[in-house]
Amino acid sequence: MKICIIAEGSYPYVVGGVSSWIQSLISSMKEHEFVIYAIGAEKKDRGKFVYDMPENLLEIKEVFIDDFLDSKGRYGTKLKINENAKTSFYNLIIGNKTDFQPIFTFIKKLGYKDIGNFFMSKELFDIITKAYEENFEFIPFTEFFWNVRSMLLPIFYIIKSDIPKADIYHSVSTGYAGIVGSLAKDMYNVPYLLTEHGIYTREREEEIIKSTWVKGVFKDIWIKFFYNLSYTAYSSADNVITLFNRNKEVEIELGCKEEKITVIPNGVNVNDFLNIPKKPFNDDYINIGAVVRIVPIKDIKTMIQSFALVKEEIPNSKFYIMGPIEENKDYYEECIELVDSLEVQDVIFTGKVNIKEYVGKMDILVLSSISEGQPLAILEGMAMSKPFVATNVGSCKELLYGSNDGIGRSGYIVQSMNYEDMASNIVRLSKDYELRKSMGHNAFERVSKHYTLEYFIDRYKDLYKNMKR
Repeated sequence: MKICIIAEGSYPYVVGGVSSWIQSLISSMKEHEFVIYAIGAEKKDRGKFVYDMPENLLEIKEVFIDDFLDSKGRYGTKLKINENAKTSFYNLIIGNKTDFQPIFTFIKKLGYKDIGNFFMSKELFDIITKAYEENFEFIPFTEFFWNVRSMLLPIFYIIKSDIPKADIYHSVSTGYAGIVGSLAKDMYNVPYLLTEHGIYTREREEEIIKSTWVKGVFKDIWIKFFYNLSYTAYSSADNVITLFNRNKEVEIELGCKEEKITVIPNGVNVNDFLNIPKKPFNDDYINIGAVVRIVPIKDIKTMIQSFALVKEEIPNSKFYIMGPIEENKDYYEECIELVDSLEVQDVIFTGKVNIKEYVGKMDILVLSSISEGQPLAILEGMAMSKPFVATNVGSCKELLYGSNDGIGRSGYIVQSMNYEDMASNIVRLSKDYELRKSMGHNAFERVSKHYTLEYFIDRYKDLYKNMKR
């Protein structure tokens, strides 16, 4: 069977939970062939893969959102748009629930060169003008027009790109990846499976609210646009997989039918972590670690502020931040500046490392993310019997506290951006060896019982087998 995995902003360009999940899925199913439809932000990343490709990965189709910037057109081009397509474009622009079927049909009928012409056409101008006059006359038209254009262009470009033919399409988020999955199902009449690690719409909403590139009422327009993309993916998907129950509840709130949703947690191979290097007996430091990408959504700055307080209470402590620094170098530099301004010692940015060589030497692990799904970093840390202090995002609370499974706590949960609470719990663990040992034991027991790689892979094998037409 050939399976096309549709990934947005992750595999194979950046390391992290979703990318590792994809690599693990492909590597564990050698009986199937895979292709990747990879949606990236910038074409400068073309071909820059950070993973060794498994033998059963046949092809990586790369599509970059900034490629649409090269689109050119002739002003005043006349194109025929039927009424159904006009209605769909209008609804998409103003944020109403949108039927994408007429949009798919219209764009596929356009020749590639006509995309630029469409965006300069009188027909689109008239649709945008109508949306503006009926809903947004209180804002400048020029700003409205260019925001709508920026919103629609990537969708057109992605829809026009060739989608490799496969037996099953599997997107690992909604958003643009979900639109590709929905279109592929429509084009080839084959099943479409959606897995959501985090809730895409909520993550985009958070980013837009905090952003400086979009302001005022345009924030609401963009947020509704991404909600529309997700609703389309939920509606088209034959099955929707999420990682934990809270995510399932949110997906239902966002319009996904409950009967479509199945919970399949992530899993790790506990045996892979049995013989890792341990902390030397002559190491008198309390080693605190974070396995994390250095990007804003992981909120590295809260970790650093927290460790500054820990260092005052626990002078013999070190903080290892283990993860690549290249993904957002500006943010990395801001973190370095924060370390310098706080004058805190023993903060070590390791860059990308083999975590098996480091994590076994840690006493405590930390996660301070603003948003998560079911963090692989926590599962792997639990497999190495490490206690955690983590923010109350995604399934972190369920992982550390359990769901009435009879296993004790394996760490502490704190609210996002609360570096004082994070620090006090790290200090509590730092001062109590037996507590660290007990929580580490609970962590290993929970991951071994509920979050194994074998269970995760077997569930997806069954899904693929049952979905094939």
